[in-house]
Amino acid sequence: MMISASEIDRSLGMDYYITDAPGCGGKIKSCAEDFIVSEVFADRGYEGGRYLIVEVEKTNWDAHRLIREMARILRISQKRFSWAGTKDKKAVTSQRISIMNLEEEELSRISLPDLKIRVLGRSNRGVGLGDLLGNRFSITVRDLNCREPQAQFAAITEQIEKQGGVPNYFGVQRFGEVRPVTHKVGEALVRGLYEEAAFIYLAQPFPGELPQTIKAREALWLSRDIFAALKQFPEYLGFELAMLNYLAEHPGDYAHCFMVLSPNLRRLFVHAYQSYLFNKILSRRLAAGMPLNRALVEDVVCFSRDGLPDMDRVQKVTAENLSAVNRLEERGRSFLTLPLIGFETELAGGGEGEIEQAVLAEESVTQEDFRVPECPELGSKGTRRAALCQVRPEIAFSGNSANLQFLLPKGSYATVVLREYIKGQEYSRDSAQRVTAEE
Repeated sequence: MMISASEIDRSLGMDYYITDAPGCGGKIKSCAEDFIVSEVFADRGYEGGRYLIVEVEKTNWDAHRLIREMARILRISQKRFSWAGTKDKKAVTSQRISIMNLEEEELSRISLPDLKIRVLGRSNRGVGLGDLLGNRFSITVRDLNCREPQAQFAAITEQIEKQGGVPNYFGVQRFGEVRPVTHKVGEALVRGLYEEAAFIYLAQPFPGELPQTIKAREALWLSRDIFAALKQFPEYLGFELAMLNYLAEHPGDYAHCFMVLSPNLRRLFVHAYQSYLFNKILSRRLAAGMPLNRALVEDVVCFSRDGLPDMDRVQKVTAENLSAVNRLEERGRSFLTLPLIGFETELAGGGEGEIEQAVLAEESVTQEDFRVPECPELGSKGTRRAALCQVRPEIAFSGNSANLQFLLPKGSYATVVLREYIKGQEYSRDSAQRVTAEE
């Protein structure tokens, strides 16, 4: 029997848990040191080239804001930076960054709090998502509020192993932990509602923000006065101020105001909406009792490369190859996939295809809408994603806390693993994210 998820998770399309053992509640991210993330890369030598490759260890830094600050200090364009993926802000994270045409000694100009920079070498190409194998996590959950934490964690771990992993949902970070609006902006862009998209991003306030921020956003939401907002928005809202300045100079050009943001950031919006649809499709498959750890006829699978899902090697399942595909799945060499819907995505057939078509119909969007014709740079052709996230947590207990250590493939979310053990109101907007166990 599946347990329904918290209200917050359901609002992001994560309707169910894959385990039915009771959760233990607790607090995550009581401090940054409770959430430690380090990237795992394939061995690659850095022996020369125009890209300076560094590893940054940062505490309580959002990657986009860190890049903006580094670019400002170095007086270079943010376009010269590249990295493999975003990381949690309230965490201690290590990740690689490449900077084009920068000399090592210029890094001495950077002095930012809670940031360490280590030079790895130089390369002929920048760091990209294709270089990343995965992320290693060490996460502490504090103040567990169940009677027998070790027994309950063990029961959940056993169920995860039996299922072959957890649903590969996109976690709350994909949508914004404090302001979960990224997918709403993307939805408006896909629907061609560019003005609505801009004002959701600029002006929709959330309780977890600073009072000054809430006040400025609320005023803009009601007035739609760009020039007044430029005077009211605090300086730390740099992305919003960049968009407001563009709109002040180009009144009414809402479709292109997002282009003042960095490429990595502006692509997040439509990608987040695709992630929301993926979560909904995944939840519908679970609700229909369809498996995640094996394929059905007319599903779409991908095959492995270096033990990881390779979305460049996909195949639709037929009655003739079904047994062979599922034998490969048992050996970790094939994976059921679901669509990140875009204008070129091939949808499945059979029961899975019916789910995908139903979700599109309910959302009243088409695949062609993902071209975003007024600003094609914001659109997405789509791709696929593994439906199941394989994970084997190692868990240690100390008093009323548990530490979980595990490795995830790139693009998978640690909070999606944690939610199975926690169950309940996973994410609050307090400094310590309180989680209450369900009865």
